Amino acid sequence: MHDWLRRLLILPGLLGLLILAGCERVAEHPPENTLTVLAGSELKDVEPLLPELEAATGVRLKFEYSGTLDGVERLQGEEAFDAAWFSHAKYLMLEPKARARVRASEKIMLSPVAVGVKADRFTALGWDRIPDLGWKEIGRAAEAGRFRFAMTNPTSSNSGFSALMGVAAAFSGKADALTEADVERLDLRPLFKGHQLTAGSSGWLAEAYAAEAGRLDGMINYESVLLAHNATPGAAPLRIVYPKDGILTADYPLLLLNEEKRAAYEKVVNWLKGETAQAWLMRETRRRPVNPAVAADRALFPDVLLGELAFPARIEVIDRLLLSYLGQQRRPSHAFFVLDISGSMEGERIEGLRAALNGLAGGDASLTGRFARFQNRERITLIPFSSQVEHDLLLATDMGDRPESNERTLASLRDYAQRLETRGGTALYDAVAEAYRRAEIAMRADPERYYTIVAMTDGQSNAGMSLEDFRAFHARLPAPLRQIRVFTVLFGNGNAEELTALAELTGGRMFDSRKTGLSGMFKAIRGYQ
Repeated sequence: MHDWLRRLLILPGLLGLLILAGCERVAEHPPENTLTVLAGSELKDVEPLLPELEAATGVRLKFEYSGTLDGVERLQGEEAFDAAWFSHAKYLMLEPKARARVRASEKIMLSPVAVGVKADRFTALGWDRIPDLGWKEIGRAAEAGRFRFAMTNPTSSNSGFSALMGVAAAFSGKADALTEADVERLDLRPLFKGHQLTAGSSGWLAEAYAAEAGRLDGMINYESVLLAHNATPGAAPLRIVYPKDGILTADYPLLLLNEEKRAAYEKVVNWLKGETAQAWLMRETRRRPVNPAVAADRALFPDVLLGELAFPARIEVIDRLLLSYLGQQRRPSHAFFVLDISGSMEGERIEGLRAALNGLAGGDASLTGRFARFQNRERITLIPFSSQVEHDLLLATDMGDRPESNERTLASLRDYAQRLETRGGTALYDAVAEAYRRAEIAMRADPERYYTIVAMTDGQSNAGMSLEDFRAFHARLPAPLRQIRVFTVLFGNGNAEELTALAELTGGRMFDSRKTGLSGMFKAIRGYQ
């Protein structure tokens, strides 16, 4: 038989085998054995466990990551997920639309939010002689400039949210849950005077703290993150403090949203709460087990009584506390937005920029939009650029203390956004350098503010300074100015490599808006301001 004929006869059989193999692969993971999970970004460290979970249960978890409040908003909008998994569900369960979607809830692991303090600073502050150290003592040290710390933004990350709740309960002096009247009387400014580094996620905060540990005394974060820091080679260890007047513990509930997937959900929950998975989670993620049959590792977790705080029963109380933090309690900020209005932004791109600015100026009434908008006491400087810095369009404005005056300011910002027009080329680095020059002037006049720069572009910088020129410029800046981070936004056909390099040079972070849109990225960046 000729070779060509033999191959022709064999070919149908091979095709059949391939088709059968493909069917088998599909059959391994039918839809009923896959759970789509809206998950908090801190759960990325659980991913290595998922193949073992799948092998044991036949259920595959497909994660899509989201911030906690953003997740609540997505569940309000009825996005189709089989399950949700965040560090806590306390806020979610107070929101009627989101709560109505929850069919079951099971706690998987535990991690209290605690205070990490450098060992030598802990002793210097005399805290080793205070057996019942609480938030008020920490606040007094911060007010006196003796305790400078890192903490996430409470509107973007649960570790900051939990810390804020603990501080508010302690300063109120109440044993029961806070009310709106309690929030109105609170003055948390003494503690937040020491808040020197913020972030929109607990993981990024830990990385930034490690890079700037020399100017800071500690970090407020999940116990698991503090333990991971202490296990990092070369890191100055942190003494972990559990304030005696109360903490909040993340219990990582896995929430069932799709009743049709209950059987798969129960398989996953039972396996995750089993001894094998609980031991892995404790060992690899440094979170406490919920299964009493798995003994907590006392080398990691001290045998202390963790006083859990009462959580407010009304969502209005929490919202009021978060808005009070943004507008009254925290250090006021000065944000510089460096905005590309070059010719390539014509059309949908400039419309996207206008919409993003409109949202930050109060035009976005969504849950995340309310917390991302410009707040009381903020200063905002907008620096448009094309082939050069567009000085005729540059805008600097102050938010006051009163809502009525702020509404006029926000209206003027919305009007400004609509008047932006495109022109010329792209001088990105000249514009960022201009932001640093203006920040230097502002910092001399008001050194207590928290300064950040946001730079967005949709293309390659093709005018003015190069990236190497900017590196040299940045190296010549005084040390306080070099602490100002640049958060870059990749938009359109922007150069991802250069925008990442610019962000990393300044200790910032690059955000990619090509999938989630410019408005979503600007809202995410607000957690870092």
